[in-house]
Amino acid sequence: MKALYCQQNSPGEEMTFVFQERENLPPTRDNDVKVQVRACALSWIDTKLLSEIKLEKELLPVGREISGVVLEVGRKVTFFQPDDEVVGILPLDSEESGLCEVILVHEHYLVRKPEKVCWVEAAGTVRDGVRAYTALHYLSQASPGKTVLVMDGASPFGTIAIQLAQHRGAKVISTAYSLEDKQYLERLRPPVEGIRQPLVARVIDVSNGKIDVAESCLEETGGLGVDIVLDAGVKLYSAEDESTSKSQLLPHKHDIITLLGVGGHWITTEKNLQMDPPDSHTLFLKGATISFLNDEIWNLSNLQQGKYLSILEDIMEKLSSSIFRPQLDEPIPLYEAKVSMEIVQKNQARKRQVIQF
Repeated sequence: MKALYCQQNSPGEEMTFVFQERENLPPTRDNDVKVQVRACALSWIDTKLLSEIKLEKELLPVGREISGVVLEVGRKVTFFQPDDEVVGILPLDSEESGLCEVILVHEHYLVRKPEKVCWVEAAGTVRDGVRAYTALHYLSQASPGKTVLVMDGASPFGTIAIQLAQHRGAKVISTAYSLEDKQYLERLRPPVEGIRQPLVARVIDVSNGKIDVAESCLEETGGLGVDIVLDAGVKLYSAEDESTSKSQLLPHKHDIITLLGVGGHWITTEKNLQMDPPDSHTLFLKGATISFLNDEIWNLSNLQQGKYLSILEDIMEKLSSSIFRPQLDEPIPLYEAKVSMEIVQKNQARKRQVIQF
């Protein structure tokens, strides 16, 4: 049985992905579930985070979002039985690669997959669903009457965040990084037949660099500003210090502070965000908050395991009722997993990549 691992010989060096022949699985422990993997989604590996929490190793298992069928359960497993269809995210310290035909998973990392949800959709939605729930339910409260700005709404995560915010009754504004993204966002509609109202109230095309995001948001909200901002990265410095073309499309932190309304929430994915005293003072005057979006917190501590499992169950329920319609690429066969993972690690994939067994 083969499994995919990544190798990084020294810090800063490019990762290499290798298939390794696995030894036979150890006996199933009391709380373990043996799962035959049917689909596994690919996500970027944060080696810096793994290093910081002392989980770095020579060979890192690849592929954590899995869906599959239960083959066998441990003596103390109470949630599952053989032939159950399950979905979940393997923890950061897992020795298992999701890109392997059969794996062992602790029962507390899995939930049942609804029958009408296909394997690929289940595996491809679970990570972005957890991130969206963390941002819009725990770090902020998307609800009727609120305005939510989702940056890069055509990304896999952005798409799910838009669908969750709109389902909660919020008004959604989004940015698009290309004409194709803009057209995709304008086509998004609720799952209810007969309703032609778009999910996104306004799409701001920032691809040519000429449109001011803050100005557009203030215009859309009658000068009040938005209640929740969900960024996809921010410019920390002036334009001449930013090197890549992608960073040129990102908003400056001052723009986000400007467009935030009174009591607003800024949820950021920028782990190195720095606030100057004038920025902090403006946030203080608005009574606004900044939260850092790190969806790994659910697997770094078992303190809120019950909440985490209820999030996973709710994601599957929304997928089953078509509230969530993920941005997925065509399913990829296992033999192409190595090449696909290289693309994902370089952040070059615009749709979620899912390996189908």
